[in-house]
Amino acid sequence: MQAESRILAERAAMESNPLNLDRATVDDFGREWRRFDQSAVSGAELQRSFGEYFAIFPWDSLPPDAVGFDAGCGSGRWAGLVAPRVGRLHCIDASTGALAVAQKSLAGLDNINFHAASLDAMPLNDNSMDFGYSLGVLHHLPDPAGGVAACVRKLKRGAPMLVYIYYAFDNRPAWFRLLWRASDLFRRLLSRAPFRLKSAIAEVVTACVYWPLARGAQLVERLGGNVANWPLAAYRRRSYYGMRTDALDRFGTRIEHRMTQAQIRTLMQDAGLRDIRFREAVPFWCAVGRKI
Repeated sequence: MQAESRILAERAAMESNPLNLDRATVDDFGREWRRFDQSAVSGAELQRSFGEYFAIFPWDSLPPDAVGFDAGCGSGRWAGLVAPRVGRLHCIDASTGALAVAQKSLAGLDNINFHAASLDAMPLNDNSMDFGYSLGVLHHLPDPAGGVAACVRKLKRGAPMLVYIYYAFDNRPAWFRLLWRASDLFRRLLSRAPFRLKSAIAEVVTACVYWPLARGAQLVERLGGNVANWPLAAYRRRSYYGMRTDALDRFGTRIEHRMTQAQIRTLMQDAGLRDIRFREAVPFWCAVGRKI
């Protein structure tokens, strides 16, 4: 009860002074995580995805019983694998709906604190955290640079910060970028629709686009073909459930920024990070840096 009261108080404070968030986007993510709470994702698929996103994270350099934060925790799928490795983890999300899903899925872990807050209003002391990460969140903020800077302020000097920000297809051929532009026009239209409508259309997109292309890539790869530039090839080993989740995420979100590797590097440097490294594999782009 005490934790619930604190979360409600934090949400009230956030709503009275909203910082760097779009309320419609936040509310839609709350609905998305209630619809797809990730409970149907197999342990093997979750571990594989976790390994991809955290491949460059410097676990060995963390201090004993490290304390850190998950900025935009969503359903808590990453927190469930991070928390057993650290001393304490602060799960932060602007959506109380998402936090409710995370609290339910992470109920067996006693070293997690939940906070209803925007990234600019995280209830953590500056220069206090041993690590932080924000995956798939910063590109949905009105001001991604402000979001990165807010996270970095909470870190101790030398602490690592891991980010995943949608790429601008800077490592793809021109035809691939043109294909994305066409799909983005569709996203801009659909993302303004009521949640039920865009959720239903996302199901059609999954069945008619995601699944055929992903399974086609899987078949071509098995036959010895190169699928490096095959659209949606990253989903060739993903479950249908995962495709449904990401189709809604991709086409149902109102705010979406995409950045090149160079732009992300500049974003991180301007926020006060150094020793920046990128993972040169999907998902693009994952990057880690340390606070100066």
